[in-house]
Amino acid sequence: MQEFHYKALPVDVHFGVGKSAETKDILLQHGYHKVLVITTPGQEEAGRKLAKELQEICVGLYPHAVMHVPVEVANKAVEFAKESDIDCCLALGGGSTIGLAKIIALKTHLAIVAIPTTYAGSEMTAIYGLTKNNLKTTGKDSHVLPKVVIYDPKLNQALPAKISACSGMNAMAHAVEALYAKDKNPIISLMAIESIKALKSSLPVIVKELTNISARQKASYGAWLAGICLGSVGMAIHHKICHTLGGTFNLPHAQAHAITLAYSVHYNRNADIEAMDRLAEALDVSSREEVGLAIYRLNQSLGIELALKDIGLPEEGPADVARMVCDSPYYNPREYNYDELEGLLQRAYKGLPPA
Repeated sequence: MQEFHYKALPVDVHFGVGKSAETKDILLQHGYHKVLVITTPGQEEAGRKLAKELQEICVGLYPHAVMHVPVEVANKAVEFAKESDIDCCLALGGGSTIGLAKIIALKTHLAIVAIPTTYAGSEMTAIYGLTKNNLKTTGKDSHVLPKVVIYDPKLNQALPAKISACSGMNAMAHAVEALYAKDKNPIISLMAIESIKALKSSLPVIVKELTNISARQKASYGAWLAGICLGSVGMAIHHKICHTLGGTFNLPHAQAHAITLAYSVHYNRNADIEAMDRLAEALDVSSREEVGLAIYRLNQSLGIELALKDIGLPEEGPADVARMVCDSPYYNPREYNYDELEGLLQRAYKGLPPA
């Protein structure tokens, strides 16, 4: 066995159906008395309801989070937080909302409490992202790691089938890349395999039965594990591709992750044999040669759009993405090959199987 380093994330996690009803008590237990609720415009009504439940400890609502955290949006939010007398940002939503709260925390060192309503996983990481001039950059800082995360699978029941599926596959991508990360370790790999299995079994049920609380619980559990994976070890080629698709072309985050994962793992199928053999077992296929196709078929069964062109990537996109990824690569267990990568992205653009 190889040497490894494992460091547990210092996050207080509360998990359970209906757990969000305890939010005020949990906030008070942690000493927060001046809370700003943050949401996207689409979840403003849910934010107002939560603010009302918090009563006197809620200072206000900031419903202006948007996808990929554009620097202009982030700057306004930071100024608003600085001008407000608050001691905590309460992020209600998915990656967009939690991402905005993270930039506020980065600049002000205010605490974050997160109530995820998707399966994105950002709530379990010290990773932040910011988009400027069509370029998304990421960083890592302990100040952006939420102090408390409250998982209530009941809140996910409002997610439509398509968003549930894409968000769940986004989470699976975090777990998959943890298996072959540069700083992978046995504990995170165990969590990653458990996450993949939980998401693979629960997502098909959810798209058919949106209010199936047992499936929602299992998906939230898988997403929590995936978030720990993302927050504990590094990223590789898949996340680099998706950050380029999002930052440069403003493609929807979860859909880009869901579509691209099949091609990323196919590219890496022989790069880390132990990891890919474990992934094949988790996906219930006979060999690592089939992992990309297994994810592609899972996407098909979930009703996920299969072509990057259908979610906004222009015709020249595959070549541009391949160039940008190769020019500024993340770690990957296999070297970056422009021609092969561009070819796979062309297949992803058209929605063709990876092999």
